[in-house]
Amino acid sequence: MKILPDQTKKMLKTSKGTFNYWSLSALMDAGYSVDTLPFSIRILLENALRNFDDFGITKEHIETLANWTPEPSDRDIPFKPARVLMQDFTGVPAVVDIASLRAEATRKGKDPQKINPLIPVDLVIDHSVQVDYFGTNYSFQKNVEVEYERNGERYQFLKWAQKAFDNFSVVPPGMGICHQVNLEYLAQGVIARDGNVFPDTLVGTDSHTPMVNGIGVVAWGVGGIEAEAAILGQPIYFIMPEVVGLKLTGKLPLGTTATDMVLTITELLRRHGVVGKFVEVFGSGLDNLTVPDRATISNMSPEFGCTVTYFPIDDRTLDYMKKTNRAADQIQLVEDYCKANMLWRQGEDKIKYSSIVELDLSSVEPTVSGPKRPQDKILVREFKAKFGELLEKVHGREYIPIDKRQESRWYGEGGSQPSEPKGDSPAEVEYETKVKNGLKTVVVKLNNEKFALHDGSIVIAAITSCTNTSNPSVMIGAGLVARKARERGLDTKPWVKTSLAPGSKVVTDYLEKAGLLDDLESLKFHVVGYGCTSCIGNSGPLPRHIAKAVEENDLVVSSVLSGNRNFEARVHPQVKMNYLMSPMLVVAYAIAGRVDVDLINEPLGFDPNLEPVYLKDLWPSNDEIFEVMSRVLSPADFEKSYGEIFEGNNIWKQLEVPKDKVYQWSEESTYIKEAPFFNGISESIEEPKDIIGARVLLKLGDSITTDHISPAGSFSESSPAGQYLMAKGVEKKDFNSYGSRRGNDEVMVRGTFANVRIKNQLAEKEGGFTKHIPSGEEMTVFDASHKYRSENTPLIVLAGKEYGSGSSRDWAAKGTNLLGIKAVLAESYERIHRSNLVGMGVLPLQYKQGESAEYLGLTGREQFSIQGIGNGLSPLKSLQVQAEKEDGTIKEFEVICRLDSEIEIEYYKNGGILHYVLRDFLKK
Repeated sequence: MKILPDQTKKMLKTSKGTFNYWSLSALMDAGYSVDTLPFSIRILLENALRNFDDFGITKEHIETLANWTPEPSDRDIPFKPARVLMQDFTGVPAVVDIASLRAEATRKGKDPQKINPLIPVDLVIDHSVQVDYFGTNYSFQKNVEVEYERNGERYQFLKWAQKAFDNFSVVPPGMGICHQVNLEYLAQGVIARDGNVFPDTLVGTDSHTPMVNGIGVVAWGVGGIEAEAAILGQPIYFIMPEVVGLKLTGKLPLGTTATDMVLTITELLRRHGVVGKFVEVFGSGLDNLTVPDRATISNMSPEFGCTVTYFPIDDRTLDYMKKTNRAADQIQLVEDYCKANMLWRQGEDKIKYSSIVELDLSSVEPTVSGPKRPQDKILVREFKAKFGELLEKVHGREYIPIDKRQESRWYGEGGSQPSEPKGDSPAEVEYETKVKNGLKTVVVKLNNEKFALHDGSIVIAAITSCTNTSNPSVMIGAGLVARKARERGLDTKPWVKTSLAPGSKVVTDYLEKAGLLDDLESLKFHVVGYGCTSCIGNSGPLPRHIAKAVEENDLVVSSVLSGNRNFEARVHPQVKMNYLMSPMLVVAYAIAGRVDVDLINEPLGFDPNLEPVYLKDLWPSNDEIFEVMSRVLSPADFEKSYGEIFEGNNIWKQLEVPKDKVYQWSEESTYIKEAPFFNGISESIEEPKDIIGARVLLKLGDSITTDHISPAGSFSESSPAGQYLMAKGVEKKDFNSYGSRRGNDEVMVRGTFANVRIKNQLAEKEGGFTKHIPSGEEMTVFDASHKYRSENTPLIVLAGKEYGSGSSRDWAAKGTNLLGIKAVLAESYERIHRSNLVGMGVLPLQYKQGESAEYLGLTGREQFSIQGIGNGLSPLKSLQVQAEKEDGTIKEFEVICRLDSEIEIEYYKNGGILHYVLRDFLKK
């Protein structure tokens, strides 16, 4: 290096005091071209300078970042975030692990209270609320009560953790969505801590963590193991990213929204190709975008495929901080530090990007996306025709326009939302199915009301997700659309399940202040909860009469939602076509009741005098929206809502939790169980040994994802997990999901490699089955692993290319460990899953270039010995493999040991990253 990391340490006088900071200008003076680096790379560079220890973070890492070039690189770089954000599904197993570390420390006679997160962790309980009740003023309260009934034990555990751990806070249920809470309250832009000042950075256990990139904070989503590593002070490693510049010019035209813009960008960036890359936004168009507009773009980073979508800090950022009640001295600190350390948005013309994508915002048109992917952009003016094409192409149905259907007289009329038949004496429901040219129409008579369902009918209309509910312009716009519809006597159709799930209580406050909540409720868009609902699949059941009509007649019905995810079967298993759109369009389409309508040229309904009402009649002007915003939005709203963010409702306050600093595990619990990874750990490590006499548990092909490996979704009574719960006295109706039971390793290990679509080449049956090679018996993967364990047989997995791609689920690696798998041999790995395997003490091995199981003639029935581990490991060391076939012949070949750095070798030798941290604690 031309300059030592310590030589970049300078002093900065600010309104909050004098602090140390690590100067990027000092690197400029030493001859590095920092001014040509993208802002996001500058932040990573500062991070490496500040955290340099010459072991986990080396001079070579700093040199690599300081000399970043637009060309692709295969060099690893480290990242130590300033804090961690979690949601409850992914947070519970992480807290279980840390509580388990405390339990083992206690058994070793150490002080358990010294095991704490080393950086601040905020866990927001937002992923468990479900829309069971809707369309009424009691919907929110009822949904909260049901949520606590389902998840009370998990919530007690998290509340205990909040009291037991330092540096750990919990936002109770019903308070907001983690990303919106982060944007509006938690994110500081710049952090002053321990006499130092530095950029606010984080990782989160949810893929939409990049939303906070919109306020100038570098952050992205990670799996639970990486999050735990960060919590306990370990760096996260990843390949040096390319940075794609997104150049925005112009201004959004009248009649378009931030949602239209982001759906346009999604299609644009997917077409360009940004998977695994950073995106950084620049250009004159930024001056016309508020922070909520920017955050709407950043939120969709996973849908683009990129890691972050970064917006540098500028005057717009400071303006947003003022409006959201950040302290004046904190805002001044952000400005002082960013301007002093080359992180203020200026000098964009000097920055070099790997490639540049341009968008003139004035070209954006009203847009929706679907029916299965966020990048499948459809212009509203083309939506009706596109629906017909998709219906015929994807579902094999001939599309008949509504004006040519015999039953069209039932459409365009008003009608109140029918109540769902409940109990043993339901309201009278009759069904009549009519078929014309292959297109089904189901006439439903409920009490004295009659309506028709058909392909394209909208059965879910949800204003949901942090993507849009953080943006006041589209939320107030939706309220104004509802007001104008109410004034014209319109209503949503009786077959549409409506819901409003704001991302924070601030939204409800300003809608109430404007009188717009009444207007939304008049169309049955009542608040159903504050959390992640429809776009995560928490839509709840369809009303019974609607569900029956859809199921028995195989109708291709639709949902419209203001969310960010619309993958097949994600929103609701009975809804085959799902469309993303702005909250304003969600209201409009709920009134129309169907997606096969041309809202530009056709009426979406008729008023009581049978006068047609068009979308243009309901659409508010920008002046109307901004007038309401200026009247009802104030820092006082944010002060009120976030002043009580950690308090929770009465149910939360009354949850009784133990005061013990070490969690008292219950043998009866089927949700929370001590993690088995650390029980009885030795304080010193044994040197790793060669793997001798291993059997193959699974032989897999290419593109095996973490969805194939990790337990997810529901499971049956006949599955190993189902049988375990039934043996514990749990009834099928109370199974809940794998996601809700991530805190119980007994459930999760039984669901590992149990995906019904996984194809194990050793088994005849598809799904989670394998063959116990010595006996030839076919059984579940879990049962086979149990049998091999009783025989003291180590296990391996053979796989093809891109092993472990997809979401970086921590249980894909944890479950692999608990099944007794010592190594995975694949042609190539997805980066994060390879790292997670190392983090759980599983050895990732890679075939030499051009080789594979097929090339080497491996069937998976061989007995394997992997040699060279026991005589010392070094990064990317070659190991020798002997595969003994059933006839006694031996195939010998070399593989690459994918321990890529010295610190990964230490993790592996310790049995995993948390074992490494625990032993380090025990030594100290």
